[in-house]
Amino acid sequence: PRRDLRSSIYQAPSTQHCSNLRFTGIVDIVDSTMRAITTILSAALLASSASAGSDPRECEVCMKVMQDVKDKMPKADQKEKPKIEAALGDYCANADGKLSARERKICYYIDPIKRDVAHPFSLGMPVDRLCKRINKSNSEICSVKFPVKTENLEKKDLSKLRVKQLKSILLDRGVECKGCVEKDEFIKKVQDTEHLAGSDEF
Repeated sequence: PRRDLRSSIYQAPSTQHCSNLRFTGIVDIVDSTMRAITTILSAALLASSASAGSDPRECEVCMKVMQDVKDKMPKADQKEKPKIEAALGDYCANADGKLSARERKICYYIDPIKRDVAHPFSLGMPVDRLCKRINKSNSEICSVKFPVKTENLEKKDLSKLRVKQLKSILLDRGVECKGCVEKDEFIKKVQDTEHLAGSDEF
């Protein structure tokens, strides 16, 4: 008898073959999902690292000024914008002459934007967030930092600072470490220019 050629050419896929196809599809889906999760976690880690690497002295003078103003105000007044503006004006008037040059500089920056300062201040915003917010109006605000005195610090203490922080100290002193590459070179320059950290004036 003749064999049916079609039956010899075509064979229905076996149950095992279908199962293998389904399994392969599931593996592909899981693999894609894991890659997506890995990408998200990597992005979060990078964001966290960037945040951790920020200058801890950022906005420090602004934060002190805002905290001082807040501490001098009754709690009820801290929600009233006109009273906040008045308190900022009184503080910056420096009637007792106790404000440092850096604090006076912050006052100079915030005087034209007192209304912008009063709004987040009245909401009870923490001083660090408040300063970062008003820094958007004047990017100089958070760049004002107190001078760093290192005369009582040994080399082992300075070595704990990041190069970025050492550069910041030198910048405050108006010094550039030309040709410096190694961390030890920046540390030596900081030690050699300690005499320039004695003044708070600009």
